Amino acid sequence: MNQQKCQRREFLKFLGAATATALTPKWLTGAVSSKKKPNVVIIFTDDQGTIDANCFGAHDLHTPNLDGLAQKGIRFTQFYVGAPVCSPSRAALMTGRYPQRAQLDTNAPCQKGHAGMPTEQMTIAELLKSAGYTTGHVGKWHMGYTPETMPNGQGFDFTFGHMGGCIDNYSHFFYWEPPNLHDLWQNGKEVWRDGEFFGDLMVEKCQEFIEKNKNNPFFLYWAINMPHYPQQGQEKYRQMYKDYQEPRKSYAAFVSTLDEKIGKVVNTLDKLGLRENTLIIFLSDHGHSAEKRNNYGGSGGNAGPHRGHKFTLWEGGIRVPCIVSWPGRLPEGEVRGEKAISLDWFPTIAHYCEVEMPDRKIDGLNISALIESDKVLSPHEIMYWQLRKQWCVRQGDWKLVVNGPGSEYKGKKIPPEKIFLSNLAEDQSETHNQAKKHPEIVEKFTKYHDAWFEEVFKQ
Repeated sequence: MNQQKCQRREFLKFLGAATATALTPKWLTGAVSSKKKPNVVIIFTDDQGTIDANCFGAHDLHTPNLDGLAQKGIRFTQFYVGAPVCSPSRAALMTGRYPQRAQLDTNAPCQKGHAGMPTEQMTIAELLKSAGYTTGHVGKWHMGYTPETMPNGQGFDFTFGHMGGCIDNYSHFFYWEPPNLHDLWQNGKEVWRDGEFFGDLMVEKCQEFIEKNKNNPFFLYWAINMPHYPQQGQEKYRQMYKDYQEPRKSYAAFVSTLDEKIGKVVNTLDKLGLRENTLIIFLSDHGHSAEKRNNYGGSGGNAGPHRGHKFTLWEGGIRVPCIVSWPGRLPEGEVRGEKAISLDWFPTIAHYCEVEMPDRKIDGLNISALIESDKVLSPHEIMYWQLRKQWCVRQGDWKLVVNGPGSEYKGKKIPPEKIFLSNLAEDQSETHNQAKKHPEIVEKFTKYHDAWFEEVFKQ
């Protein structure tokens, strides 16, 4: 292991020196500051399964716009999020910090008057706003429901969407638990658009924001509430999948609906001549849902060869589809198999936008070198996750899951596991426990976790 670490350090040292020459795109070898700062659009879907776009291997879906985005960008096959549930995952993305350090390690309450992520945390919006960017949020928030913890209090100049975990897409009411609450807001004020499809409203607001700010750098965080339940796909896609079985039938229709909406917004960038100066980042907030309240009480999503789903730290809960695209500036039609995580977007965006990093602990790492070259290794030596009593550590190909919940794998129920060690290079399904065979790895990873756990709660 020590020899591997030394080789890794030497390789990364070499790459650091090479970045300005052979491995670097020509546009980076000159003075980037002489160019207009790029726009940034993050498209963050909700409960989308690990392989649920055709370009990721789901051959039963119609996703031409996501497939097209991948053709004009880089597709990651080992991309992770900071948590397997909504609020912590969003906090990790927005702050570049583990959810525990971001002080939102479980779901924020979905009712008005309840705080979420503390305002002393710095979001990507606040980072870019300090550099002259106009910032906008459209869609789901779920990181706080008080004025100071809603988007306008967390660095966004404009916001439109719902503050809780989910809404009906036509009435815009939150029906999860009584009392039923209307949840649609624009810049801190409740708005009513009864009967209008929320997917269309999001596209409308995204297009308005882009059009209004087309002459100046902007950051748009589009947190799409699809394919999270209730799965209310458009009728043409319900007809497209009419011969499918539930729950895949409803899920597929909603995935194709979100794909269409993404296409409309990307086309807006094209029509305004902004596409080649816009960094687009697409990913899901975590794996697909297998909750009983989901449509037909089943998991319509697909984790492919991976075990698990939302709320679990198995691969199907934290490994997500991810694409980054910037035509003319970044490689196109390429794939990256190295490990990266949603926390990395904070420092990576700062790099591409030439914004100075804040004087605070950021857990994410700049992955621009990984994006730009398939010869670069992941900068992550060790990765950590924790959700309540469930935790896991990954180093190299080894992954330890502790208190792993029961899960599904290819339609089969797998019971909970107290201690589960796997080698993902040999067993990506996480179905062969090697904990007894390698107790020394279990012990080492446990020590890693305990030290990390103590450290992340120190502010």
